[in-house]
Amino acid sequence: MKNANRKKLGHSVICASWLAVFCLFGYRSTFSILLGPMSKDLGWSISKLSLAYSLMMSVYAITAFFSGILIDKWGTRPAYLIASVGGALGFYLTSNANSYISYVLPYVIFAGIGTGMLWVSSTISVRKWYVGKSYATMWGIAFMGAPAAQIVLSLGVKKLLLTLGWRLAMKILALIVFVLLLMASYFSRKNPSDYGLSPFGVTSQEVNNEYVWSLKEAYSTFPIWGAILAFITSIIAEFLIWTQIVMYWTKDMGLTLATSTNLYVVIGFAGLISMPFMGKVADKVVSSKPSESMGRKIMLIFAPAVGVVACILLLLTKMSIIYSIISCILFSVYWAIEPGGVAGYIGAIYGGKTLGRIWGAATLIVMGIGPALGSFMGAYLYDLNGSYYYSIIFATCAFALSTIISLFLPLKVRINKK
Repeated sequence: MKNANRKKLGHSVICASWLAVFCLFGYRSTFSILLGPMSKDLGWSISKLSLAYSLMMSVYAITAFFSGILIDKWGTRPAYLIASVGGALGFYLTSNANSYISYVLPYVIFAGIGTGMLWVSSTISVRKWYVGKSYATMWGIAFMGAPAAQIVLSLGVKKLLLTLGWRLAMKILALIVFVLLLMASYFSRKNPSDYGLSPFGVTSQEVNNEYVWSLKEAYSTFPIWGAILAFITSIIAEFLIWTQIVMYWTKDMGLTLATSTNLYVVIGFAGLISMPFMGKVADKVVSSKPSESMGRKIMLIFAPAVGVVACILLLLTKMSIIYSIISCILFSVYWAIEPGGVAGYIGAIYGGKTLGRIWGAATLIVMGIGPALGSFMGAYLYDLNGSYYYSIIFATCAFALSTIISLFLPLKVRINKK
């Protein structure tokens, strides 16, 4: 009976995380689609519009840090409730913008707070319930919310843009985010220990023996900084691609917005397969290695290497659109591994008791720099050169650097018990 209840609670956590991830990545995917129509209607440059997105991600990062502390104490429900209000206001108030300040302030503040409450809560809640060889599989299921958002919201927004315009599209998105995050808060559950349960994949004795890390202790060790450096370089490349890829296809390749959006949706369709599939692959790699940290490290080397190949193929689109399709599939493979894989690696090194605040602080650093730099550099290099060629080269180099850093990630951390 107890095991059946534990399984039910775990599945509820996955459902809540799926909804949270859907809304979080809905913000990312729709921005790339809305960027062109907003620039045309408001008369602002791509880099000027992208700056607000970059600043929003900085607020997101700060919020993510506090959400980690919140989750360690009270679980994810308060985070999802705050996100439902912030996320909805971010879309709704921005839709009424007529001046640059009325665009920047509501988007940066409300969207930043709303989305900042979602990433740490969704990843850590899954990691707190599922450990070892079961983590990546279950996270893969929850992370399917990201490609689902890319498909449903990208296609939906594209249709709305053709008929109703970007302002009404944002108002509809505000309603969707509000309702779905209220549902996420309903399905959310506290940490396993609050129910007298242990996570799947470990025994209660193993949980009790975990070391309780303070932030100062954790951040005085190399593994967390190695993981942050590997993650931040990938995130720089990832956000450059996600925010500018539709513009690359329309401006550099001369494709229509409809065709470019359909290509963008290919990443989503591929992700519906790659998320659960690569989750199972990652867990099989973990099972075949002496330690979970070794398996997670191998996947963190593999993921950005795939990103390098995807960028190279993206640059070959002029030769054939097939290269872009293959590139999109490879981006979905990278995407399925990297974000959750870093959380898995950190969890394998530091355990789960204070993972929320450790991962929250890492997210503060990574998301405070990576998305802002990536999205801004993509737009800046385009404005500077009139082409996205150098933007894609920049992303390729960032992925390559992430691969190199991941090669040096340690497999354990020394605990200095006083």
